[in-house]
Amino acid sequence: MVRVLVVDDQFLIRAGLVGLLEAAPGIEVVGEAGDGAEAVDRAAETRPDVILMDIRMPGMSGITATRRILAQAADPPPRVLILTTFDLDEYVYQALQAGASGFLLKDCGPDRLLAAVAAVGGGDMLFSPSVTRRLIEAFTRQVGPDAESPARELKTLTSRETQVLQLIGRGLSNDEIAGRLHISAATVKTHVNRTMSKLNLASRAQAVVTAYETGLVLPGG
Repeated sequence: MVRVLVVDDQFLIRAGLVGLLEAAPGIEVVGEAGDGAEAVDRAAETRPDVILMDIRMPGMSGITATRRILAQAADPPPRVLILTTFDLDEYVYQALQAGASGFLLKDCGPDRLLAAVAAVGGGDMLFSPSVTRRLIEAFTRQVGPDAESPARELKTLTSRETQVLQLIGRGLSNDEIAGRLHISAATVKTHVNRTMSKLNLASRAQAVVTAYETGLVLPGG
């Protein structure tokens, strides 16, 4: 059973999401919130597996709420799935930086929403790697790689871990990375876990962001 917290400042949208999720097998809605501050409190109270998080809300934004929820969460932390109206939105990029696991457009169909919740709840840390990669590329074309980024402690990585991070940034799955580097998927998973631990990354999406910010992967490259 995937336990879900729904966060959106528009009551009708929130109610519609709650109704859809409650009618789906294998999903339990454990709470709802109308703004970021309430989301932080409700996440601490209910400890959901997945949080559907709106970005643009009065008061505390979904970005700040995501950052605070993940910083305060017990292990394992919830996976935050961003809901947005715009597919190329710098706020979504900032949410991925904060540790969100992926994002969905609000105009997606019910089947896609349910599939996304199930995928993220089942451990898929990045629901749509190719779409997220396009988002990051579009944003980094404007700002360029950040050579001074605090997340950039690449000197702590081994050469193999650096290779793995680069391939994550290009959107490859663990199995695809294993094939590219001629190592086992289990070994790739170990490298991924060590890389994320060394760089203090909360999600695979955040690893993609870091690969772009540090120049390991260049837009269009």
